[in-house]
Amino acid sequence: MTLKKPESMDGLVYFTKRSTDEGKITVWVYRQMCPKCKKALMGKPKDAKGVVLIRAKGYRCPECGYTENKEDYENKLQAEAEYTCSKCDFSGEQVIPFRRKKIQGVDALKFRCKKCGADMVVAKKMKGM
Repeated sequence: MTLKKPESMDGLVYFTKRSTDEGKITVWVYRQMCPKCKKALMGKPKDAKGVVLIRAKGYRCPECGYTENKEDYENKLQAEAEYTCSKCDFSGEQVIPFRRKKIQGVDALKFRCKKCGADMVVAKKMKGM
């Protein structure tokens, strides 16, 4: 399986590049087309000046104005990852649902190495950390 790597941040909901002990993981999530009009990618709404409202509670289609709750929209997305395992040094790719789960009290995405089964956790970055 070969993943399509993003060429720009415009079409992404989420992107991160992290280093672990001896491993690395890059995770990205593509935006989806509007389920109503299928003409544009859903995104965070913008104010009158054109500035993206990053703390908005939903996603909006710029073409038809269709709005979807943030949680409902993000549960439909797929997280794609390219990694190098810190345990067995295996390089691989994986696709999982973009659903963060609480791991030690922090929201995180959890991937497993295809070769050795070791867990790779990508925790949500918190302010002040």
